[in-house]
Amino acid sequence: MIFDEIDTGISGAIAEIVGKKLHSLGERHQTLCVTHLPQIVAFAEHHFLVSKHLQDNETYTIINPLKKKQERIRALADLLGGQEITVQTLELAHEMFNNFQTKKTD
Repeated sequence: MIFDEIDTGISGAIAEIVGKKLHSLGERHQTLCVTHLPQIVAFAEHHFLVSKHLQDNETYTIINPLKKKQERIRALADLLGGQEITVQTLELAHEMFNNFQTKKTD
């Protein structure tokens, strides 16, 4: 199943519920979810960072798997903090990642 921009119109606690439901669905089915919400990203088993860049009037899409915990936490911090990532933003991302990984089994 593919969910593109599943986060449209939701945020906060509802996004957390959706993330948990997607994780549960992913235990039984192969799923791919495109999202910009850290509450959904934090529940993922596998994480890919998709970026685009322009070169010679051509747009290129790059897909990088984030395999290390620290890479995933940094990606969460990017979603939470925008252009300037502070120590506090990284701490929040780390806390969110750990909490949501635990919540997957609740």
